[in-house]
Amino acid sequence: MKDLNHRKPKRPVQNIIFRILMCLLVLAAGTLGMSRLAGSKKPLATVKNEEQALRVEAVRMHPVDVPVTITGYGEVQALKVVTLSPEVSGTLVEVHPRLDAGEIIPKGEALFSIDTRNYDAATQEARAAVMQCENVVKRLEKQSATDQQRLKTLERNQALSRLEFQRLRELYKKNQVGTRSGVEKAEQAFNAEVDQVARMKQALALYPIRIKEAQSSLASAQARLEVAKVNLARCTVAADFHARVKSVSIEQGQYVTPGQQVLTLADDSTLEIQIALDSRDARQWLQFNHSRNPGGTAWFAGLEPAVCKIRWTEDRDSHTWQGRLHRVVRFDQQTRTITVAVRIDSSAAVNKSDGLPLVEGMFCAVDIPGKTLPNVYCLPSWAVSYKNTVYTVHDSRLKTVPVKVARVEGDTTIVSDGLQPGDLVVSTRLADPLENTLLEVSIKKRQGGSS
Repeated sequence: MKDLNHRKPKRPVQNIIFRILMCLLVLAAGTLGMSRLAGSKKPLATVKNEEQALRVEAVRMHPVDVPVTITGYGEVQALKVVTLSPEVSGTLVEVHPRLDAGEIIPKGEALFSIDTRNYDAATQEARAAVMQCENVVKRLEKQSATDQQRLKTLERNQALSRLEFQRLRELYKKNQVGTRSGVEKAEQAFNAEVDQVARMKQALALYPIRIKEAQSSLASAQARLEVAKVNLARCTVAADFHARVKSVSIEQGQYVTPGQQVLTLADDSTLEIQIALDSRDARQWLQFNHSRNPGGTAWFAGLEPAVCKIRWTEDRDSHTWQGRLHRVVRFDQQTRTITVAVRIDSSAAVNKSDGLPLVEGMFCAVDIPGKTLPNVYCLPSWAVSYKNTVYTVHDSRLKTVPVKVARVEGDTTIVSDGLQPGDLVVSTRLADPLENTLLEVSIKKRQGGSS
């Protein structure tokens, strides 16, 4: 048993030799591969660390004086719009043949006519009353002149009666000539003459009053005649301007009454656009001349009548007109806006290119010239960030510069501070570039405050 436990296994000699040979072959193959790799290895290429330049466009800054333009919007309105109503009642006997919406009725042509028969009769009656009152005044004036002459005669008769009475009374007292009855009759005749003279003087004193009363009646009758004439004239209604018919609500044969709205007319000879402007823009840029406000009223009375450009919002490029800034209409404290009015004459309301007129109802953009900004720089709006900074070129590298924005007009930003003449400002749109980035700059041609 002891011999069995300590017995070692027998290994053939050839197996050992085979394994030794395999190990030698593996080592030889590895050595040969490494030598080949070492013989074929090339040196690594050297990586050059060169900075790539960013291609941008830039504009060269030059200060310029820029007139500010304020743009507002408003609807065109006819300056004069009239709603007509009959001033007398009656039946329409005639209506203008072209009394339709959109038609133009020349000045002075009758728009419609009301039956005049009742008003003719009233006029004739009033004229007769005037003639009657005129005759009363003439009669009183003539009677007054006649009674003046009669008063002289009566006064003479009164004097003769007094002398006769005195003579008879003296003869009867001294010489007992005549009778007492004769003296009393003479006294009675004298008293009658005195009474006639007194009544005549009273009548003459009343004549001026009676004549004035008659003249007042005459004036009243003349006023009634004038009213009758006016009512007769009001039976025919005509336009006192070249009228565009906006609306019609009458027909021939219709009975109309005073105050009934039957027509709306517009005078297109002068148009107006009312535009609401931000009060800050109006305060800062509108031009006021205080010498044009001699009364010194506390209102925007000195507004300069600047020439404005009007553009139809449906076609801003092709259809433009000119108007004139006219006045400040109102200040709205709720919206903090100032409403201004721009007026356009009919001669300027027709487009010269294709004859399209500026008409009521068009919604337009109005460019109002304001004050001038001196020594400022004009940049494309995308060249100025929301932080009011611009990218400039210094020694071919990008540098961020803060600027002061005076105004933004459309796609143009006006810078008043932060730049110097000759500065190059990057006009290419950049998204958060790195400061001091190397730039390859292409300078654009000059264009409004830049070159």
